[in-house]
Amino acid sequence: MDDPSIRLLTELVKRPSVTPEDAGCQALIASRLEAVGFHCESMVFGEVTNLWARFGNTEPVLCFAGHTDVVPPGAPDQWESPPFEPSIRGDFLFGRGAADMKGGLAAMVIAAEQFVVANPVFDGSLAFLITSDEEGIARDGTRRVVETLVARNERIEWCVIGEPSSAGTLGDVVRVGRRGSLNGKVVIRGIQGHVAYPELADNPIRRFAPVLSELHETVWDYGNEYFPPTSFQVVDIESGVGAINVTPPHLRARFNFRYSTEWNYIGLQQRFALILDGYGIDYELEWQLSGEPFLTSPGELTQAAIQAIREETGCEPEMSTGGGTSDGRFISPAGADVIELGPVNSSIHKVNEHVRVQDIPRLTSIYRRIMELLLRQ
Repeated sequence: MDDPSIRLLTELVKRPSVTPEDAGCQALIASRLEAVGFHCESMVFGEVTNLWARFGNTEPVLCFAGHTDVVPPGAPDQWESPPFEPSIRGDFLFGRGAADMKGGLAAMVIAAEQFVVANPVFDGSLAFLITSDEEGIARDGTRRVVETLVARNERIEWCVIGEPSSAGTLGDVVRVGRRGSLNGKVVIRGIQGHVAYPELADNPIRRFAPVLSELHETVWDYGNEYFPPTSFQVVDIESGVGAINVTPPHLRARFNFRYSTEWNYIGLQQRFALILDGYGIDYELEWQLSGEPFLTSPGELTQAAIQAIREETGCEPEMSTGGGTSDGRFISPAGADVIELGPVNSSIHKVNEHVRVQDIPRLTSIYRRIMELLLRQ
């Protein structure tokens, strides 16, 4: 298909931008945006490259956000074609990042080019926030850019993130929020000893067993109109000294909460500690907050997205808060309404990642229509 969005997508997929590398993707995008009048600013924090681009100096600001970094492709021999050599076979374009999320990036860039050429004067500003640190630790990417914008009083009113939100067909799901993510590590301290003399030791594995059972059986909440119930999962348990006849001195466990707006992270931490205290064990806790839950209520942004999807696809999108985390968790707290709208997500992070070719120009049309509905005078 000879379409500008497909051509740009193939150029982006060719760049092996495994997180936190950008591999020249943002320079390519910036050169295109500058050619149509955007002011582009590269923000580098540590190993991470970020791009803030803006057309216009007035409010409101409609921002399109995304990431150029991708997850590692895995074993190349498992791919039907090299992961960084985009290949069109049948109805699909294959390559690492095609769906997550260079397809969304290509569509939003082409949509912006078309919009500002057709509408050189419009109400507000159009912006891009692009990072190479979404698939990694997410410390020096969108989080740092938003901090910089807040410090200089630049405010985003609406934000569309091009994450692959669609489930079966393009536009069938729009994410209007995400659950919070709270990571923790607990160390249960015991007393090492000989297995034949348990009365002279304190086995932390035995101590932790009933705690683990209660944590998994606890109903943390029932969710609400917008969010599913909070979930708790232990992801790693480590103990032992390497000998079969020795009880260990400690146990370490790592765990995660995916939580709804029924909680904040402080409340979850307190409830977790209260359960441990009930067993009279000696423990140490460490916490790492990935992001609080956020929710965009129905309003101008959601209405524009729904109308644009209806006009292009004829479908009625589901408003969802499912899935993992996204960089929306950094953008929403600064006061922006945030949605995620992008390609079908069935192949993301997998071998032979792909997008339906016709979906990218259609997504371009949806993005351009959102621009028109929110910004055109």
